[in-house]
Amino acid sequence: QVQLVESGGGLVQAGGSLRLSCVLSGRSFSSYAMGWFRQAPGKEREFVAGISWGVGSRYYADSVKGRFTISGDNAKNTVSLQMNSLKLEDTAVYYCAARNTGVVFTTAERYDYWGQGTQVTVSS
Repeated sequence: QVQLVESGGGLVQAGGSLRLSCVLSGRSFSSYAMGWFRQAPGKEREFVAGISWGVGSRYYADSVKGRFTISGDNAKNTVSLQMNSLKLEDTAVYYCAARNTGVVFTTAERYDYWGQGTQVTVSS
């Protein structure tokens, strides 16, 4: 059974940084595409970043390009999201997600497994 466990959320001032991590267990990490999504109160879940293990490609939402970096560690079965220059509008619950194939999609419905989410709050 595949499990995803996120960590690293918290409260940070605008302009600050946070690093989120997601540990995957239950299957081989290399056969997955991984994504980070976020959901703010009253809004739909939106794509933030994704990584394709087989190809090594990385994808980002326009709103986070240049500020967020997604990376992975095969040996630790971990995918991370480094978030810099955080803005008030980055406040949300952040979710890690995995797909059974190596193709990154930006729609939540394409993902097969989800973590429980971690809260990120950016204050002024």
